[in-house]
Amino acid sequence: MTEFEIPADHTLLILDDDAPFRTRLGRALTERGFTVSAVGTVGEAKDIARLNPPAFAVLDMRLDDGNGLDVVDVLHSHRSDCKVIMLTGYGNIATAVAAVKAGAVDYLAKPADADDVVNALLAKKDQAPAPPENPMSADRVRWEHIQRIYELCGHNVSETARRLNMHRRTLQRILAKRAPR
Repeated sequence: MTEFEIPADHTLLILDDDAPFRTRLGRALTERGFTVSAVGTVGEAKDIARLNPPAFAVLDMRLDDGNGLDVVDVLHSHRSDCKVIMLTGYGNIATAVAAVKAGAVDYLAKPADADDVVNALLAKKDQAPAPPENPMSADRVRWEHIQRIYELCGHNVSETARRLNMHRRTLQRILAKRAPR
């Protein structure tokens, strides 16, 4: 585990609808010195942002009840110095640009390592965080992209295959496999 210098105000909001991931990340960041509030809905996160705005936030991009970007606006209206990191299981350039335009300081693909999250949160303003120790493999990035398009096409295999310029049966074989590491 890497040593980090945690600032005096070390309050942190975690928003993720994946309860096991949220619990693991919350526990890991608590062990690293943060005071963590972990929630699973956009509504709960907005309430915390209004009532007790944290110094840091780690927000999932896509949730069952909305979008983590909606929480960024509320956080920054109640605490302009809040450093926000966006997490997503469906990383792409368009959502990364949207996150940064909304005020996030970084954008990480899930599953994000706790040390990578801390590095991104504590990076100096004009300094890029160090690259991740265990980045996703090219196979995993490809699989994530296919899953995202499949989801956006309403789980329609034929439409997804058409948009990816891929044979439908090839796509079906890919979808039937487990996610690569």
